[in-house]
Amino acid sequence: MEYKFTADNFESEVLKSEIPVLVDFYADWCGPCKMMAPVIAQMAEKYDGKVKVGKCNIDEEDGLARMHRVMNIPNMKIFVGGETVESIVGAVSQEELEEELKKVL
Repeated sequence: MEYKFTADNFESEVLKSEIPVLVDFYADWCGPCKMMAPVIAQMAEKYDGKVKVGKCNIDEEDGLARMHRVMNIPNMKIFVGGETVESIVGAVSQEELEEELKKVL
């Protein structure tokens, strides 16, 4: 299941999550973000129940983007225990993203 993270649910779904969370900070107009969309969707399916995987639109949630120092997109951040433990900036392969996730599982 792919989550949609917003200012309304970020604290409960990401910061207070019992399991690791992968947040894809993206924008609809961003080409590399569009390239990452199917990868993020596959990760959400593959890791369902082990990792929460979802997206945060920086145009709709600019406060969250600023708070988490998102300067470039796509920007995938992995949260564990409410803290950012990894940031991956730019389009990457599914394998690269999985390697980072495996470090927190």
